[in-house]
Amino acid sequence: MSPVHSQPAPSFRFRRRRASPTTAELFPECPDVISPMQMVHDLAQVVDQRGSNSSQATPDCPPASRTQHGTQNRESDPVRIDAAAPPERAHARLVGIARLAASSRPAETRRNSAERPEYFLLPVKSILNRCDSNRVPFEWTINPYRGCEFACQYCYARYTHEYMELDGSEFEKKIYVKKDAAPLLAQDISRKYSYASESSGGEKPDHIAIGTATDPYQPAEREHGVTRACLEELAKREGLSISIVTKSNQIVRDIDVLKKIATRSSLQIDITVTTMRPRLARMLEPRAPRPDLRLAAVKELHEAGLAVGVSASPLVPGITDGDGELEAVAAAAKEAGAEWFFSGVLFLMPSSAKQFLPFVREKFPRLAKQYEQWYAKNGYAPEEYRRKASERVAWIRKKHGFRSRPWVEIKQTLTRSQLSLGWDGAAQKMERTQSCAAG
Repeated sequence: MSPVHSQPAPSFRFRRRRASPTTAELFPECPDVISPMQMVHDLAQVVDQRGSNSSQATPDCPPASRTQHGTQNRESDPVRIDAAAPPERAHARLVGIARLAASSRPAETRRNSAERPEYFLLPVKSILNRCDSNRVPFEWTINPYRGCEFACQYCYARYTHEYMELDGSEFEKKIYVKKDAAPLLAQDISRKYSYASESSGGEKPDHIAIGTATDPYQPAEREHGVTRACLEELAKREGLSISIVTKSNQIVRDIDVLKKIATRSSLQIDITVTTMRPRLARMLEPRAPRPDLRLAAVKELHEAGLAVGVSASPLVPGITDGDGELEAVAAAAKEAGAEWFFSGVLFLMPSSAKQFLPFVREKFPRLAKQYEQWYAKNGYAPEEYRRKASERVAWIRKKHGFRSRPWVEIKQTLTRSQLSLGWDGAAQKMERTQSCAAG
């Protein structure tokens, strides 16, 4: 069991509000029109012969369009040798990150729990990764690890393991620790980063989003400290624009370095809380810290003078969208000191659907038909549902006096329209023009 689960509950308590299990108006009954397995098969046809995305997408960045990523074609794709195999066993047809992953050596760990994942040391050439997708409002990403032990049932980032010719189901079982993070990041900032981004007309610095495809404070961080090493390097610079998103209260360990960054650069922290119900949170996010621990982290970060907000993304139709449920998260966030609040509707890429739809059939069978229809042909809920969710979030934000996130406020000043991540789309849709990667 991960150490984060053994921590005592915080000394303060958030008022709990009753919430119905579903919102009938937003999640109507619909006939079963297609099976989830057929959905995965249909979307699998759009990948190229290597099973990779368009040239614009990167393993740490959402794919550039709704139809440019799917599951792997296991009959024609390169053969994947087990990641623990010696380098000489890596198949010649594996290229790029897949070849690196296949030759990665096991990483040392002090953990002896039977539930622990396998850890590998991944030799990478860069830590700061360019995000060219027009669906995201940031220029760079930092993901200290590949894979995430929290094992969220809905996680959109499972597709990133497919770049390594691994199945998305291994996302929480094989965790890759990026080597030499700090020196690589120092080189990347000096060589790549712009303090006068082209998108802002030279007026604002590029934005760096930390934790877009893996949680930077998952249990691996306790042993390997890659996130801490990256933050210490960023603390040496000034004039940067940075945001961090996590579900872990472990982030409070780094308050000292976060405060250093905040004095020299723009820093915003997003803590994700999808539901106030502990049992439901454990079902959806099996190994993530409890909701009360995350909110305790919000309170501690706020009291340390850091800019922190709460993300209730994804909003899971029929499961976390019940009457009063999203409102309860927002109220608890406000009580903890969150400055902003946002939520976006569940987005399911094929690799995520393959994991999430069987989960729905098992745990929420009455919702199975609806999910199979809604997510049969693309990864998005119907526009009408997303519109109502967006209006609901806007009303909640107005009621509690939440501000927009600072780096989103900056992006609003840009003259060109930018698209948003699905897990953030509901909030941003009310704030700026957008045309969905979430979860």
